Amino acid sequence: MDWLITPLSYAFMQRGLAAAVLVGVVCAVIGCYVVLRGMAFLGDALAHAILPGVAVAYLLGGNLLLGALAAAFAVALLIGFLTKGGALKEDTAIGILFAAALSLGVALISSIRTYAADLSHILFGNVLGVSSSNLALTAGIAFLVLLVILLFFRPFLVISFDPILAKTLRLPAEALRTLMLLLLALTIVVSLQTVGIGLVAAMLVTPAATAYLLTRRLPAMMILSAAVGAVSSIIGLYLSYYLNIASGSAIVLTATAFFLLAFFFSPRKGLLWQRILRKRQA
Repeated sequence: MDWLITPLSYAFMQRGLAAAVLVGVVCAVIGCYVVLRGMAFLGDALAHAILPGVAVAYLLGGNLLLGALAAAFAVALLIGFLTKGGALKEDTAIGILFAAALSLGVALISSIRTYAADLSHILFGNVLGVSSSNLALTAGIAFLVLLVILLFFRPFLVISFDPILAKTLRLPAEALRTLMLLLLALTIVVSLQTVGIGLVAAMLVTPAATAYLLTRRLPAMMILSAAVGAVSSIIGLYLSYYLNIASGSAIVLTATAFFLLAFFFSPRKGLLWQRILRKRQA
């Protein structure tokens, strides 16, 4: 068992493992709404839309995570504003703001000559470089996101599956949708240190998609998705330690392996079992 215990003798590995599990769980839980509502593109767009905030914070010598959070909140609120009352389709608003924010971010970053070294952990993640203060911030935001999801579980469930019932119950659908966008923005920002901008969308979608193939009820889907996210984070972190590869990539590839297992071998929706069932029926 030395291979399992030895990495944990290092403080940076302990902090990285804790941060990876927190991010894996919170991404997986809110990712269930992302998958069920067909918002995978939104998660990717928000992840890339934070680049201007990161670049501005770097140029001003401020906190990069706060800059990213401000940009993510701004884009999330703009998406809610542009799509309010059905004036514009959500995917159209996302496409416009995604392209604009990404272009602005690239323009700002291209003016920073040393960005390759200084911003690489934002772009690609560096979970083994998580400090004690960053871990505390990650834990605080993760707890906040999970708490809000728990408190608003039923309203989120209604607006996700039955908008007509939401109107009948006079639920503030627009406000709840905006709240969900803000929670998604918080989750993306808190995941930057672990998996980076390029891979955060995968952690939102892949564990939730895996759970979707294995269960039909949302509470069970969230629990199973969180388990997949946490286990993927642990296995991926150990792989990155022993194989000397990027931690974010290892975590995402591990989650993808779980998804493929579910895709082929899920009892109800697995491709292999469906083929066996068709042969039996034939």
